[in-house]
Amino acid sequence: MFICLQHSSAILSSSITLPTSKSISNRVLIIHQILNQQFTISGLSTAADTQILKQNLEQNAHTVDVGHAGTTMRFLTAYFAATEGKNVVLSGSERMHQRPIKILVDALKSLGADIQYLKNEGFPPLQIKGKKLNGGAINLDGSVSSQYISALLLIAPLLKTELTITFTTPLVSKPYILMTISIMQYFGVEVTWLSEKQLVVKQGNYVAKKISVEADWSAASYWYSMAALSKKATIILKGLNKTSLQGDNAVIDLYTELGVNTSYIDGGVELTKTNISNAWEMKTVDFTLFPDLAQTYAVTCAALNLPVRITGISTLRIKETDRIAALKNELNALGFDVAINHNDLIIHQQKEINIKQHPIATYNDHRMAMAFAPLALITDKLIIENQEVVEKSYPHFWEDLKQVGFVVKNHQEESSSR
Repeated sequence: MFICLQHSSAILSSSITLPTSKSISNRVLIIHQILNQQFTISGLSTAADTQILKQNLEQNAHTVDVGHAGTTMRFLTAYFAATEGKNVVLSGSERMHQRPIKILVDALKSLGADIQYLKNEGFPPLQIKGKKLNGGAINLDGSVSSQYISALLLIAPLLKTELTITFTTPLVSKPYILMTISIMQYFGVEVTWLSEKQLVVKQGNYVAKKISVEADWSAASYWYSMAALSKKATIILKGLNKTSLQGDNAVIDLYTELGVNTSYIDGGVELTKTNISNAWEMKTVDFTLFPDLAQTYAVTCAALNLPVRITGISTLRIKETDRIAALKNELNALGFDVAINHNDLIIHQQKEINIKQHPIATYNDHRMAMAFAPLALITDKLIIENQEVVEKSYPHFWEDLKQVGFVVKNHQEESSSR
């Protein structure tokens, strides 16, 4: 199904209740299961990814299908491998079977895991027979996916001895690892950095404690983009706090340069539209620490006609789609001047912005749909395919758009002709 977005005034004013963090929810769910559900979780994310993980943890099924949920695939691979008596086939969508998992599987096998590839070497689906795994020291490539590292950390209390991980390459998405460690420490497990390249999880069990999940800073990024592209904006985003575990709160600094001011208020933040004060020349912005913000930022810069080289996004190649290629394809089709150099995305300044009518392909990627949605503020209408993809992380996204004056309609004609 295609969806059509329109907005007549480009003036935004509303209060939005953001979804809670699926990243925090997913980590807490693994600990919740390890502790046999002995504590309560307040505000668990309603995102499809989290609900799929919850369902698959609660059901004692022999065949487990995670669909497009990458975090669920990585976390369950480790959890099932370390759970005595488990015997499962862990599968997913066609795209999931193209996403590598060898680094994680090799690490688990070095701890004694019994995991077999059922089709292609290094990729799901997997046959996993759970057992008590050893601890010890392992080396791990830190440049591919922080989810591999988080998956191993979360199951460390199930191992026979303490776990020491040495990273052979610089870490990507380090804030997600720090989030995992903070949550583990909240539940009583000691994790210590021995150096920038090495950490150890001490022997000890999780301790049951109730927890409340905070709002999602990744979801907030789309509202920052809307504020940046609007003529005037005052948007309150509920549920965000200053002491967040999430690295995506880097969106504050990124968008300050793009003319969005952030003020912390009771129960959330308030965004207001300001001017882009400094003369803007081609600059390089590194997204190594917060790659999930890259798509939204790229679309915003293109729409504002601000030249930028976006780097540190190599991990986007192995997400729901090749996000680097997808961004280039869709931005170019709209009439923007965008190029790829190795793993960098380059947005060139143009003499004039003239957005072409082009239905946005989402590539089964929730962030593609939501990153492009703010463009409806600067064009007559915007058509986006596969509207249901937002359920992966932000199920009520389209409804929230209506609160700030967007007209949101199904677009049957385009759906039937594409």
